[in-house]
Amino acid sequence: VQLQASGGGLVQPGGSLRLSCAASGSTFRNYGMGWFRQAPGKEREFVGYIKRSGAGTFYADTVKGRFTISRDNAKRTVFLQMNSLKPQDTAVYYCAATTVVGNWDQAVNYYYWGQGTLVTVSS
Repeated sequence: VQLQASGGGLVQPGGSLRLSCAASGSTFRNYGMGWFRQAPGKEREFVGYIKRSGAGTFYADTVKGRFTISRDNAKRTVFLQMNSLKPQDTAVYYCAATTVVGNWDQAVNYYYWGQGTLVTVSS
């Protein structure tokens, strides 16, 4: 499956942004979808995950209550709604696809990755 992330940009602290990740090339509903991010000079970290059906989501503690993942299987797209953004949320955000059950916070379990989209939170 090929993944294309979009929607990044510059936003002020406290603002919102919605990222999209469009999939093509395979049956999208077969994959659980994760979002990761990588800030300059830091390792890639888990942001959140949504199950294949969209019925369950899981988030890193650092974004819980501020970020929401959703998906539209008919449109083969997963979304990351980011609210109350903070400067420490600045990073390149990646979407990724997996068929592994469990350990969704481990990047090694994801087979396919999008190219990343840059989010900058700054005044």
